[in-house]
Amino acid sequence: MRNSLSIRKISAMVVSAAAVVALAACGSGSSASDQTYKTEPSEGTPTSYKGTLPMPSATKAYSNPLSRDKIKQGGTFTAGITEIGPDWNNLSVNGNTAYMASLWKFYQPQMWDYSVDGSKATPNPDYLTSVKLTSTNPETIEFNINPKANYNDGTPIDYKSFVSTWKALNGKDSNYTPAVTAGYDQIASVTRGTSDKQAIVTLSTPYYPYQSLFQNLVNPEAASAATFTKGWENKPHNEWAAGPYIVQSVSDSQVVFVPNPKWWGNKAKLTKVTFKQMETSASINAFKNGEIDVTSASTADRLKTVMSVSDAYIRRAYSSSVNTYTINTKNGAVKDLQVRKALVQAIDRSQIAKISFQGLSWSEKLPGSVILPQFQEGYEDNMPAASKYSTANAKKTLQADGYKLGSNGYFTKDGKTLDVSYTTFSDDPTIKAEANAMQKMAKSAGIKLDINIKASSEFSDTVTSGDWEIIGLGWSASDPFGYSSSSYQLYGSDSDSNYSFAGTKSIDAKLEKVVQTEDPTSAIKLFNTAEKEAQKLYAQIPTSNGPAIFAAKKGLANYGPAGYASTFIGVPNHTEDLGWAK
Repeated sequence: MRNSLSIRKISAMVVSAAAVVALAACGSGSSASDQTYKTEPSEGTPTSYKGTLPMPSATKAYSNPLSRDKIKQGGTFTAGITEIGPDWNNLSVNGNTAYMASLWKFYQPQMWDYSVDGSKATPNPDYLTSVKLTSTNPETIEFNINPKANYNDGTPIDYKSFVSTWKALNGKDSNYTPAVTAGYDQIASVTRGTSDKQAIVTLSTPYYPYQSLFQNLVNPEAASAATFTKGWENKPHNEWAAGPYIVQSVSDSQVVFVPNPKWWGNKAKLTKVTFKQMETSASINAFKNGEIDVTSASTADRLKTVMSVSDAYIRRAYSSSVNTYTINTKNGAVKDLQVRKALVQAIDRSQIAKISFQGLSWSEKLPGSVILPQFQEGYEDNMPAASKYSTANAKKTLQADGYKLGSNGYFTKDGKTLDVSYTTFSDDPTIKAEANAMQKMAKSAGIKLDINIKASSEFSDTVTSGDWEIIGLGWSASDPFGYSSSSYQLYGSDSDSNYSFAGTKSIDAKLEKVVQTEDPTSAIKLFNTAEKEAQKLYAQIPTSNGPAIFAAKKGLANYGPAGYASTFIGVPNHTEDLGWAK
């Protein structure tokens, strides 16, 4: 996510990677009961639906999946993106966003392939010929590297890349800033096997599943702490990359990829791929005007708009991400656990979800996990019973904490009004509607909630600065192992990616047992126990999973929602197969 989740901004329309953050908006909007939708199901055959869209299958890709022989050679592709950079190191905490994870798929190694539902993890043959568990005591994994695999600077991709990745991500050197250390901190050694093209990874204590390790690599030429933390600022570094594309040009407003002449795998189908940074409202107009080939369509208004575009098709699937309200326990009144508890009690998450899903023909239960999507086997609702919406209970919680309700309708304590700030991004009407609803609910419970709206381009800097009290975040996973690889990342008391800054040694100990458990069913049960304890801190509140909905121009192949086989913004693992149908 990278072996973790990736963070997203909650905006309209989100590894194993790091839990990646992104802006994620959900959607309000008018009813679309009389709308006719053109869709491209997993089989790729266009179909029209009147009024109500059918629910998708959690095991199918809705990206118009086509084999390479059915895709034209040549053509261009252009899409919008919330953020470009500024930190191009997706393995570093500052560059660990869903947007950067998507861009990395075009030009950086992607060592593992995952099925749509996450039930299968297989080595990417472009980089790995095989991966074997050769011993369980101690746990030892043998990585056999494709003889043709080299970085663009000519450096071979060999066991040294595994060594440099391990040392950068294991957390032992505080000069590095890894987004996730899980698994890497349990590796005892990485050594040369029978040749440089074989890496032998031995763990000091068991770590499962090992398929979440080494999804991405650190080029040995870029392995110093100074380079890892600061050397990627506004610099994508083609020379340290190895993928089907290279970065031709980059700025704050757009990035352009072209085929990599040194790529040894299947030839990239497209001659140029462009991502343009734009606000949500701009992206819908850009799609209408033919400026971009795909856009998010996760509100009723956006759905209606894109369906007025000739040759536009809807692609809709379950999202593997979770949207949250994250509360900063180091700032303001929300440092108080009882204030956080009262705030959660005051917010009717089901009403927020109704705003999000209005007009989308979508229904789901309120999520109870920040990491596991509801469709994943073993999921449980881990929210405490006391978190249920109740204005009366919210007031009782504050009164028991020494607050008194003032004549102005707001609680006060020690002469100060209970005032908290909610930071959100972009000009999307759905985000505004959700924030306004949240503000009214808080007021009913005697809590003054201020809305702080910032531009999408300020997302990463704002999140990592910690200069906020409540923020809407989404967590996206590109593999199904978040319960193991990402749980400490989000809930660990000393994790740099725990943006709530809440945690305890007791929770840490429970999470450490998860990664030592080989059986996935047992590991997920242990995770659920740990998350139940973590949620009693009222710091990371899941609000929705929601659908991933895209509108794409007719013929666009292998782009869109495909579960764990694509990223939050629809980029496939094998970007060389992205293109246009013959």
